[in-house]
Amino acid sequence: MFFSRPINVEELMTNHNHEKLEQTRSYPHLGTPLRYVALLGLVACAALPAGAATGHLIANTAPRYVPTAQKMGPVDPSTAIDVSIWLNLHNRSALDALAAQLYDPASPNYRHWLKPSDIIANYGPTAQEVAAVQQFFVSHNLKIVTVGPGNLFVRAHGTVGDVQKAFQVELNSYSVRGRTYRAPAGDPYVDGPAAQFVRAVSGLDNGSFSHPLVTRPTTVPGSNTGTAAEPDSSSFFTSNCFTGPTTQKYNTAGTFPEATLSGNGYVVGAPNPGCGYTPPEIATAYNLTGLYNEGFDGAGQTIAIIDWCGSPTIQQDANTFSTKFNLPLLTSSNFNIIQYPTPSQCSSPDPEINIDVEWSHAVAPGANINLVVPPSATFQDTDEAESYIALQGLGNVISGSYGAAESEVATTELDNENLIAEIAATLGISANFSSGDEGDFTVEGIPATVSNPADGSYATAVGGVSLALNSDNSIAWQAGWGSDETLAVEPGLIFDPPLAFGFVYGSGGGPSGVFAKPSYQKGVPGAWRQLPDISWLADPFTGVVIAITEPGEFPPQVWLAYGGTSVACPMFSALWVIANEEAGIALGQAAPYLYTLPAGAVTDIVPISSTTNVTASVHETSTSTTNYGGVQVMGGAVNNQFYSAIWDYPYESNLAYVISFGTDCTTVTDGFGTLCTDTTSLRTKTGWDDVTGVGTPNAQAFADSFKP
Repeated sequence: MFFSRPINVEELMTNHNHEKLEQTRSYPHLGTPLRYVALLGLVACAALPAGAATGHLIANTAPRYVPTAQKMGPVDPSTAIDVSIWLNLHNRSALDALAAQLYDPASPNYRHWLKPSDIIANYGPTAQEVAAVQQFFVSHNLKIVTVGPGNLFVRAHGTVGDVQKAFQVELNSYSVRGRTYRAPAGDPYVDGPAAQFVRAVSGLDNGSFSHPLVTRPTTVPGSNTGTAAEPDSSSFFTSNCFTGPTTQKYNTAGTFPEATLSGNGYVVGAPNPGCGYTPPEIATAYNLTGLYNEGFDGAGQTIAIIDWCGSPTIQQDANTFSTKFNLPLLTSSNFNIIQYPTPSQCSSPDPEINIDVEWSHAVAPGANINLVVPPSATFQDTDEAESYIALQGLGNVISGSYGAAESEVATTELDNENLIAEIAATLGISANFSSGDEGDFTVEGIPATVSNPADGSYATAVGGVSLALNSDNSIAWQAGWGSDETLAVEPGLIFDPPLAFGFVYGSGGGPSGVFAKPSYQKGVPGAWRQLPDISWLADPFTGVVIAITEPGEFPPQVWLAYGGTSVACPMFSALWVIANEEAGIALGQAAPYLYTLPAGAVTDIVPISSTTNVTASVHETSTSTTNYGGVQVMGGAVNNQFYSAIWDYPYESNLAYVISFGTDCTTVTDGFGTLCTDTTSLRTKTGWDDVTGVGTPNAQAFADSFKP
């Protein structure tokens, strides 16, 4: 629809519903050249009379670290950046009410999912509103890049100088926890006709997500390298991650001092590269095999994975993985790579992508995979990719193995992420996100917080566990993922007492500081949204194997073991599409179902302990000995509800660590991390807990519970 006269804002609002349907019919494909030309025409014609609209301050756009972070100086005004305006939805309260009804079994709207066209017609911004936003950009010397699906956002490109003038805000560099970020000094202001249509502005800051993945240690802690396995079975990873009780003696030069460690052993080294689980082992442990025997493997379903940058070797790596484990190959019929909102410039393999693709395929080998690749990890790029997935219907589930500390993200950004997940939920899509690998984040020197976008009430948050298997690949034990490390011996040194480093990594969890507790968590303590909802394998010490091409290696394709909630999220996302397959209907957001599952569908993860936790004896002389019990070895007065093991590094003599499992907190009083003795520390317990949520899925019973 074109206008030959200036558009009157009041008239537009009065005629909104009638015009929206006509615009949808006229321009159904937002990305087509016709649509682009039409919108440019509207930009040219949409000049409102002076005074027809007032300006609007977009509150809570500046990240919350701005008032206290160290200001490094202004950003170079010639720097080129992209910035996006997200437009207000129409009938937002009606959308919220409908979203609740869609998940209420007592409502006549239960599971009557909307279609993308319903969102666009009934709630989406109009083409005229988009035109006003485009005019705002163009009038400030900013070039239009794209219009988002459903008119949700308009993205533009220009210099920092022009962006500052357009939004009447100063962009500075700030130092935050050793990293430098661009951010506005205050909240932006939008003037003119576009002002009333603006919900949020993204791209003023370059805040970004990170992948919560951890390489399985094969060297000393802190190393980010892995030992490659050969593909033949004799030199491949073992599922026997823990040995029985062992006693190891260490000395500096064959004389005193001397240390003796006794207790459980952790397997690393010859004749194999150590612990790393494979698809058949996980299928047995979590009874995926039972599902496959019933004929359910995700057929007819699609997993949409968000991973920035992309990997040039992912398909060939995934097919090496598939060939080894007798999985279907990925071809153009079941695997697609989609770059959005702009092409990626990355060219190196990314282990996160290998984890997500290979392990979602391992769990749901019959499902299709759409790998959606934004150009960067910024909030702006990933949000736009997620909205594209939802409104293009690219999957039954969105799997996002990424996150950022909620307390350092602007409120408008948090709200925007939750709204995108809400739109997905109304379309029958579950937006699943990792809960993070840093526990409650206090180890980073900041107050306790949680990971976003897993924190949203319309997201499903996936946490992590440690896993030990028996020789038949049945589960020996599971613990809430959280590890502390203690150095007992290193070449030339015997530590007396053992040198405890405290918390290293663990499942993210706890209460949101922004989002209220959703109705499906009514039985969970507190008044705020709590993380996680469910968990699966994440500990890198009991991680999973991937095939990946590593430049500089020979041969270039190697096998490595990884962990992190980056593993748990795609695994659960894959199981969720199998549940959809078995239900015979789209189930939508997973979280609301997880708190009312029948007995046996999940395994409750509770505190564990061992009668053979590690003890140490340090002999300074032949007559002087100091003994350290299991709690003392871990460096602090924690309860005995953990499992510890000796990590006797095999490639260097006199190097031994003690690793704890089930301690998602720190045992060391050094000012960083919440102490395990603190009542606010993350810990497993009977029922829902802030480390593992409701527990881990028993795959067959879990999916079977959704039978019609």
